[in-house]
Amino acid sequence: MLNHVNVMGRITHDLTLKEGDTPHCGFRIACDRDRSREKKTDFFDCTAFGKTAEFVSKFFGKGRMIIVDGRLQVDEWQDRDGNKRSSVKIIANNVYFGDSKSQSSDARSAESAPEPTPRGQVTFTTINEDDGDLPF
Repeated sequence: MLNHVNVMGRITHDLTLKEGDTPHCGFRIACDRDRSREKKTDFFDCTAFGKTAEFVSKFFGKGRMIIVDGRLQVDEWQDRDGNKRSSVKIIANNVYFGDSKSQSSDARSAESAPEPTPRGQVTFTTINEDDGDLPF
């Protein structure tokens, strides 16, 4: 049987890693529907475990685009009134970056980057080595 899902969306809230026997991290993503005439957004609850959970909590945050590769899982329970309830969530097997570095990372790297060379002042270094005969 096949139970495999891939979704791409933005994380809707800040993440926290919950420690225990197996670390886990729950998060919700917002995914726009591509092929509908009206713009609609679906929200999916996701859970990652172990090293995947640690990776998600370390490198992702609210507003960040994420690609989740996993499976669907249905949880069923009874509420206080005895009514049967169920929810569907995605168990993340793998996650991937759906965008480039976050703006805050870009700002930090721009602060530590060297000053660019002004136009017209490009310098070249001459290499004084002889490659000898070319093999072709």
